[in-house]
Amino acid sequence: MSVIRAIEYKDEKLHIINQTLLPLHLEFIITDDYNRIAEAIEKLEVRGAPAIGIAAAFALALSVKNLSALNKENFYKAYERLSITRPTAVNLFYALNEIKKTFHANYGKENIFSVLINRAREIHNDDIKMCEAIAQNGLSIFKKPSVVLTHCNTGSLATGGDGTALNVIKSGFEKGLVELVYVDETRPLLQGSRLTAWELEQCKIPFKIISDSTAAVLMKEKQIDLVITGADRIAINGDAANKIGTYNLSVLCNHHSIPFYIAAPSTTIDQASNSASDIKIELRDKRELLEINGNAITKNYYDAFCPSFDITPNQMITAIITEKKVYKSPYNFKNVRDN
Repeated sequence: MSVIRAIEYKDEKLHIINQTLLPLHLEFIITDDYNRIAEAIEKLEVRGAPAIGIAAAFALALSVKNLSALNKENFYKAYERLSITRPTAVNLFYALNEIKKTFHANYGKENIFSVLINRAREIHNDDIKMCEAIAQNGLSIFKKPSVVLTHCNTGSLATGGDGTALNVIKSGFEKGLVELVYVDETRPLLQGSRLTAWELEQCKIPFKIISDSTAAVLMKEKQIDLVITGADRIAINGDAANKIGTYNLSVLCNHHSIPFYIAAPSTTIDQASNSASDIKIELRDKRELLEINGNAITKNYYDAFCPSFDITPNQMITAIITEKKVYKSPYNFKNVRDN
């Protein structure tokens, strides 16, 4: 299997694959400017909840790199800038707060930049380990060689390691447990047809791209054995926010008696969200729906509703796969990171 890394820190700069150009062009953003990294998060040049968190951790650490005189005001300015980039992805806030805690504990020390960068590296390495554990735990969901459907992108491009839901699929394929992957194109930004398809191609896993609305037909014709997606925020009761269109799949799976799984690291579980009502859903610019690659596909003055995520209720989820174990209903993720 080829190794794809969405984010790498080297030579005191962050190297980020510009995912808006994939799969046609592979280009990197190379920067030590936290504002440029914040922009990359907002523009979805880097995306996926774990990857967003890792990028933000390095960005906040880099914010103190070139300061002639370190002060808390500059650090908090960077913190606030990064915290408003993507409101739904809880990993963002987990990573920023870890760097903030490290900053407070080491404020006034001469080597604080190195200390912060090392904490960001630890966050990155932790995610690599969690991705591998998720993949191993996820093997238990395959009862036979299966045809799998997935939504959006949950592989190496979305994480610090080899992915969450897509890593479960990769591991299943290596064990002879995945025969074919149906990839939702994932409108409006086509993360499935652009990114997941590209990753599956790199790994030589058989796949077919489908429109989001094709899933129902495949399920009706008994062509899908299971569905697995990622998540950007999971509440304590198991309600899960993920890319818009995920809830549709859970409803279809429920109707057709098909298992519906979510794979995510424990850092995606938000201890401040008891249920769906506590999760803020990000609304995106309507141009993402009215245009493709900057080209209008309808009239630009039409109004549009463009949420980035929807919420799948916990009762619609067969199991949630984390690096700790596979959890089944009823879900109670209170203090799960400490267990």
